Amino acid sequence: MQTKEVVRGILCIKREQSCFQHLAFPSACLSISATSQPTTTRMAFAGKWEVETQEGYDEFCRLLGIPEDIIEKGRDYKMITEVTQDGNTFSWTHVYPKNAMVTNKFTIGEESDMQTIGGKKFKATVNMEGGKLVASFPNYRQVSEISGGKLVEVATAGTVVLKRVSRKV
Repeated sequence: MQTKEVVRGILCIKREQSCFQHLAFPSACLSISATSQPTTTRMAFAGKWEVETQEGYDEFCRLLGIPEDIIEKGRDYKMITEVTQDGNTFSWTHVYPKNAMVTNKFTIGEESDMQTIGGKKFKATVNMEGGKLVASFPNYRQVSEISGGKLVEVATAGTVVLKRVSRKV
């Protein structure tokens, strides 16, 4: 059974099953997963996004063990994120310096095979919680949302927080 409602001016569909989505993060190579209520915001994440601002990048990358030379290269790079969405199925691509990229495909509420920019493979489940994509990984938790027309990604590892805001291009 589906019911429709409008949340913050966005048409949402509620279903009686779990939801899922994914995301990858900075040069630190991240991705998203979690559990939530099954509310899918139709096409809100789809498009091409360019990083405008980021906070906590260096500290977050160091915590994940990223070498200093890689942190330096990625610090001022305006990473591109390309998202396609077909219902609850997503393809989430991050384009890093020197055109390195990683693409993760997933369906809300289903476990998916994912990988980092460094090639590390893992399984994750991404869920939708109140219009936000939420993912929990061994070293951090990531929440992504569309706020004020911008893609806002927040990754938290202990007390260290990386926040990235991207504009649609």
